[in-house]
Amino acid sequence: MQRLSGLDASFLYLETPAQVLHVCGLLTLDGSTMPGGYDFERFKEKLAERVELIPAFRRKLHNPLWNLAHPVWVEDEDFDLEAHVHRIGVPAPGDRRELAELCAHIAGQRLDRAQPLWQLHVIEGLADGGIAVLLKMHHASVDGVGGASLIASLAGLEPDAPPPEITQDERRNADVPGRRALFGAGLTSFAKRPVEVAKLLPGLLELVPRWLGKALQGKGMPVPFTAPRTSFNGTITAHRSVAYASLDLDDVKRVKNAFGVTVNDVVLAVVAGALRQFLRDRGELPEDPLVATVPVSVHGRTEREHGINKVSAFFASLPTHLEDPAARVFMLAESNRLSKDHHHDIDADMLQDWAQFSAATMFGLAVRAYSALRLAERHPVVHNLVVSNVPGPPMPLYLLGCRITGLYPLGPVFHGAGLNITVLSNAGRVDVGLLGARELTGDLWPLADHFADALAELIEATS
Repeated sequence: MQRLSGLDASFLYLETPAQVLHVCGLLTLDGSTMPGGYDFERFKEKLAERVELIPAFRRKLHNPLWNLAHPVWVEDEDFDLEAHVHRIGVPAPGDRRELAELCAHIAGQRLDRAQPLWQLHVIEGLADGGIAVLLKMHHASVDGVGGASLIASLAGLEPDAPPPEITQDERRNADVPGRRALFGAGLTSFAKRPVEVAKLLPGLLELVPRWLGKALQGKGMPVPFTAPRTSFNGTITAHRSVAYASLDLDDVKRVKNAFGVTVNDVVLAVVAGALRQFLRDRGELPEDPLVATVPVSVHGRTEREHGINKVSAFFASLPTHLEDPAARVFMLAESNRLSKDHHHDIDADMLQDWAQFSAATMFGLAVRAYSALRLAERHPVVHNLVVSNVPGPPMPLYLLGCRITGLYPLGPVFHGAGLNITVLSNAGRVDVGLLGARELTGDLWPLADHFADALAELIEATS
């Protein structure tokens, strides 16, 4: 029985029609590299071969009334690829704006929970003659590292690369459990909760004062609820805005080496520089730094084998208030060091362990009340936005024969933080995906275009 972890299930419980919690990846492709030239039917045939091998694409949720715990994953015995793969054309003239608007529309729509939680949209008619693919997967079924791995499983190092080798046992998900087995396992899990809470509580009570004390003394990450308010810190709707940008990884490394910092420091400095110009153009640049939530993979630190999402997060201060780009880099390097040390005070498994007690009804009612009462606009801002930095493939990849020319990740947005910036390294490039709540962020292309300006500022500051 493959039961969702509490953290995986939380992404289901916290989802509403406005707060959709799937992740997307926009891939731009060169179809001319496909053996024999691009053809949709052959593209779909190659996809079918790999989907048959990879269980993650064929599992669906099973959550009957007699299940007292989190849902379970089961094999979809009626799996139909046609329900997941869609061929669409981008409106003329097929440039980046039309592509982004189409992706924004798709990103705002919920996935059907009666089906495996993914869709792949093949988008044709781009102005440059290429094609694009938008892969959408629910966060309950994949995290950032897992998403990059799944794309790698669909791709290869050569246009004619064979499918990955997977044993017969690895190809199949769990079968539907019997009613008695599912009810019994859920009842046992429910009965154990008081004991599990008693085991976890001492660690939490010891951590909280120590963690808050460090934060209040300025020796760690920013304190929640201290972020300045911006126009994208409010109640979101289902409408989305999308844009993207691409930077040269060698330029990022040049800045890193010149200032003696990390690639992540430079990436956050570029984000801060782009946001500074974006907010200044809108006449709303705060006097204080923005606060970003930065998800962190704990795949290498966790002791828990169960579950898909193995993530934690820390708060990072983005020095948008500093005009000097060099000063932004140095401030980020120091604040990131403190934030990471502060974050490591928290056990890698703490979030996963406490998430086991998440409850569908309680979470669902809470998030709906929070949205209906527009509470995000009534209390101090917890954080301004989400910024993710995901490691990607260092070499060129071919998706089902088509060379990947851009790989732009698009993460979810939340009530109170209507902007997500996700950065992924890809074959010598740094690809940036921007997704926002449209009523709050408006057109995101000005922000996307400021990324190149922000990196150019940092390069100039190195001379």
